[in-house]
Amino acid sequence: MNLLKLSLRSRIFFSMLLLVLGTSILIVGVTVFQYKKEAEQYHKERLERKEQAIMENIRFVLGSTTYLVNTENIDEIFKERGKIYEMAQVHEMQINIYDLEGRLLVKSNESFFKDTTDVQLDKKLLERLDGSSRKRVLQHTEVNGDKFQSSYSYITDNKFKPLAILYLPYLQDDSLLNRDLNNFLMRMGEVYLLMLVLAIILSYFLSKYITKTLKIISDKIHQTRLDKYNQKIEINNASEEIYALVSAYNSMIDELEESAVKLATSEREQAWREMAKQVAHEIKNPLTPMRLSVQSFQRNFDPNDPDIEYKVDEYSKTLINQIDTMSSIAAAFSNFAKMPAQQNETLNVPKIVKLALDIFNESYINFTTDREEILAKFDRTQLIRVITNLVKNAIQAVQETENPQILVSVQDEDTMVCISVSDNGSGIAEENKEMVFEPKFTTKSSGMGLGLAMVKKIVENYQGTISFSSKQNKGTIFKVRFPK
Repeated sequence: MNLLKLSLRSRIFFSMLLLVLGTSILIVGVTVFQYKKEAEQYHKERLERKEQAIMENIRFVLGSTTYLVNTENIDEIFKERGKIYEMAQVHEMQINIYDLEGRLLVKSNESFFKDTTDVQLDKKLLERLDGSSRKRVLQHTEVNGDKFQSSYSYITDNKFKPLAILYLPYLQDDSLLNRDLNNFLMRMGEVYLLMLVLAIILSYFLSKYITKTLKIISDKIHQTRLDKYNQKIEINNASEEIYALVSAYNSMIDELEESAVKLATSEREQAWREMAKQVAHEIKNPLTPMRLSVQSFQRNFDPNDPDIEYKVDEYSKTLINQIDTMSSIAAAFSNFAKMPAQQNETLNVPKIVKLALDIFNESYINFTTDREEILAKFDRTQLIRVITNLVKNAIQAVQETENPQILVSVQDEDTMVCISVSDNGSGIAEENKEMVFEPKFTTKSSGMGLGLAMVKKIVENYQGTISFSSKQNKGTIFKVRFPK
């Protein structure tokens, strides 16, 4: 599981749980470590106290004996009247005494401790004891699973001359302490379990509370659109960071609305400029021949010319043709700018399409339909306008084709009606395909390039679609689909 891919809420939740678990484990580990250290220190100090008490007892025995106090008499001194056994019972310790060469001289009984006696001490141990500043060595050993702290120290006379070596094996009995530790850990485990449950509940609600505001902001950002009204975020009792984020978002919404207004105004102005340029350009085209005709007629006008009536008639026809051209230009722009109010009539689509084709005299236009009656809701006039525009484009595309063919077909596609207009003409160049439905775009020497843009607008008003496929010098197929 990749933690970086988790949601912020999940990361906060798991982080708090890991923090509680990690802290609990760390505290338990430190507690156990500290307990073991304190247990070691306790046994060490206890051994030192017992050793001091035994040494005091040994000095008393040496001071009260009738034997000459030297190494050779040590065993006799401590065996006299069972002194070593008495000390061992009083102090509950096994006591071993060695000579300065490490040979065992005398030892107590084993009433309290398991025998760990060596008859001869190791030479390295003797060297460590001799080199020790305190003339004492503490050694840790383990025999059959039992841990011992063994103490080696010199027994001296009243002039601090070494007489023998005192060996005290101290058994570290941790059973009672271990029981106390286990009880403590069990109580601590119950507390930590309660803390973990509380942490889970707190983490859940805290992470939910922290991310709730961020979720609201995220949803608002996803819903933000340039083309619609965006609501500001209103949050009460938010933290300083969240409040700063909300303020930044609300400021962005204000700026976005201002930018949208400016953009819409700029687009409208640009559209009207382009439209004005196109209208001016299209009107200038017929005005030039009209001007030339008037100037030619003015220069060559002769009232006495026998053909004057014929020339006036030709001149009038020229002017009328140019005026008709300008009228058609004005009508085309008017139709594109403002569509008539659509009427949702229930039409027999094949019948209306066939009726629209009746105005064309070209013999290579064919019509097919898979059903004689396909009913759909569409405006009669606008459906005819769609068909005539597509067919006119097809006729212009096949003008230079040897065997021109145009096929208009109507198919019933369940809930949709499909009208296709195909031709075997020149096709559409690859670089022009993306601009086919744009206003003003045309590849013809005449016309305003508004036909397909108008068709697209009509079809989309009825929740329909228009698409095409084309190959150069092989032909084009336009398909119009709209719901019944």
